[in-house]
Amino acid sequence: MAGYLDQYGAGDERREKRNKLLLISAAAAALVLFLWFFLFVWDKTEILRWPALARLAQTLRNHRQESRVKEFFDLLARNDYARAYTLWGCSETQPCKEYPYTEFLKDWRDAKSYSILKSRSCGSGVIITTESGNHEEKALWVQRNDLTIGFSPFPTCTPGSG
Repeated sequence: MAGYLDQYGAGDERREKRNKLLLISAAAAALVLFLWFFLFVWDKTEILRWPALARLAQTLRNHRQESRVKEFFDLLARNDYARAYTLWGCSETQPCKEYPYTEFLKDWRDAKSYSILKSRSCGSGVIITTESGNHEEKALWVQRNDLTIGFSPFPTCTPGSG
């Protein structure tokens, strides 16, 4: 037969366990929220002291847009200029008024190798700075909603726009 005081203090132990679990869960949630904010919302990667860490944060934040630029350069490397032109939102049958297919070929026929130097979120798009094999830097703009590529309207993101 169980004694009267056999369960004495059991409630305190359960309360301590629950409080400890709540504290650990709150700390983990705060850490996840901080990382999410740092990597995907607050794009101030230029203030990071280590360039490798800044580049990692940019890559994580702008992964879709950087993948589109990589796809673009891969098409150029395979000489598939027509499909690369469609990534600009244009086609041979319906060329863009401000950037005809002949101009596109002049600009991109020799772009076989490239590297992405940095990416910067800016309003409705991402400015991706690339360097081609001849050490020429180009700032490309990738629209967030439809991932169309174009030349960046400005070299860097203006304050307050992104």
